[in-house]
Parts: sequence; structure tokens; C-alpha cells
Amino acid sequence: MTFATAYTKHFPDELIGAVRTALIITSIVGIVLGIVAIIWPGPTIVVVAILFAISLIIAGIFRIYQAFAASFLSTGVRALLGVVGVIVLLAGIIALFSPGDAVWLLAVFIGIGWIFQGVADLYGAVTKSGHSPTWFLILSGIISVIAGIVMIILPVFSLQVLAWVGGIMLVALSIATLLTLPKKVEAPAEPAV
Repeated sequence: MTFATAYTKHFPDELIGAVRTALIITSIVGIVLGIVAIIWPGPTIVVVAILFAISLIIAGIFRIYQAFAASFLSTGVRALLGVVGVIVLLAGIIALFSPGDAVWLLAVFIGIGWIFQGVADLYGAVTKSGHSPTWFLILSGIISVIAGIVMIILPVFSLQVLAWVGGIMLVALSIATLLTLPKKVEAPAEPAV
């Protein structure tokens, strides 16, 4: 089944035109953004890092709010939430006003996340608690840990590679979306008088 068939079955005829228009616009934007990420990975990374810094600021403010508002939590947990909130907020502010720090911070967060994922996969392989074959968990775990370490050691290079891969994927997915647009619905013929 193609996407066009799925859309046609899920949208009334009156909405197909609007769905097509929205998909065309988002695909064109996706192609442009993907090309920008491929051609200029450095500025793309800085923009993503600044958005990451803004998200840290929001997350820090939310944690601080939780520390004061979550009266059902113990005082120790609330204090911990407050301290974590302040640290995350400060990291976000520093990263926002220093794009170089924002890029480094983004790389460290991604690297640590990959390392934790790799360790979790290896643990799943050792304890046989994973739902995937053991060999796959071991391979996935090793690759994730190595990728996390490389991300932390070579942050700018690693993020550029991610920008290139992300840009290529965005262009490919946007083109695929354009190729699978829902078919136009023909207006019913006017009855002859």
C-alpha cells in the first residue's frame, strides 16, 4: 500500500487538497534545510546547539518550578530537583551566550547518551534480558560506546558528520514524500441539464 492510498482512505475528499499542499510545502522546506545542513554543517550545528541551549533553559526553569510546586515530594527530592534545575539553567544560559560552549555541551550530552545506551545494550546481552539476539546487542553496545567516546573527544567533527547524515536523510525523506503524495480528487462531473 502506498502513502497515497493511506491518505486517500483517511482524509475526506475536501481535505486531500490541503493535505497535498501541506506535504508539498513541508517537503520543499525539508529539502532546503537538508541541503543547508549538507553544505554548511558548521552554522547548522551552531543553530541546533543554540536551540539545545534554549531547551536547557526551559528544562532548568521547569525543574526549579517542580522543586517549589511538588509538595507531595520529600524535602530532599525537592532540594535535589532545585539544584539540578539551577545547574541545567546555568548550563543553558552559558551555552546560549557562547555558541562554542553550546556545541561542546550538545556533543557531550549526545556522547554520554550513546555511552549509556551502549552499556545498557551490553548489559542486556550479558544478562540475556534483551529482546534482540545477543550478537546484535553486543555489536550495538560496542558501536554505541565507541560512538559516544568519539563524540566527546571529537565533538565538532562528530557533529558535522551527524549534520551531513541528517541533511542527506532529510532531503531523501522529503523527496520520498513528494513522490508519494495523495492523488488529487477529481471534482464530480456536473450533471447535464
